[in-house]
Amino acid sequence: MWKFGYNKKSSIGVSAMLVFFLPAWLGLTNVSNHKNDTDAQIRSAPTPEPIEEKKMVSKDVLGYEMEMLDGTMVKLESYRGSVVLMVNVASACGLTPQYAGLEALYREHKKEGLVVLGFPANDFGSQEPGTNEEIAQFCSGTYDVTFPMMSKIHVKGKEVHPLYKQLAAQPEPIGGEPEWNFAKFLVNRNGDVIARFPSRTTPSDLGLVEQVKKLLAED
Repeated sequence: MWKFGYNKKSSIGVSAMLVFFLPAWLGLTNVSNHKNDTDAQIRSAPTPEPIEEKKMVSKDVLGYEMEMLDGTMVKLESYRGSVVLMVNVASACGLTPQYAGLEALYREHKKEGLVVLGFPANDFGSQEPGTNEEIAQFCSGTYDVTFPMMSKIHVKGKEVHPLYKQLAAQPEPIGGEPEWNFAKFLVNRNGDVIARFPSRTTPSDLGLVEQVKKLLAED
């Protein structure tokens, strides 16, 4: 049994014990304090914000009212039940002759329910500089266009029309701003945009025509 007194030998023994046990005790204390600090940090840490789910953009693009070249207003909803080909057009573009192909496609299939909608825009090379009246005269006088033509809008940029903003927001491969004049978006009878064809794809392109016929055959 240990006996502690105040003689020199005992003092040495106590000092030896302190040297041996004190670091271990301090270590336990530091571990305990560190654990308490960590627990406090965990409790005080802000709750992570829930990850916001990416909102899907509606495929239905017929929820707009548009002005036509003659100044009358039309609700795109009136074309629900038809197959709609939306095309941003221009009068002074190398692709302007596509007007003839669009008109031919329209006339061939309009009784089956096809509608071609033209959206003049001056967003590419300033190739649609005219007024609505000038555009109307050009289309009817040069290409005998009879399909519905809307008034000039922006199809890209800061002033983009909401319709084309929605079209651009569609998932790939449909989405994205039109790459040039005469980009084509195909809409089914339910109003959902389901296909996109590049500017250089002509209205007589076999793939485009087959897709149109397929949609026309659907109820």
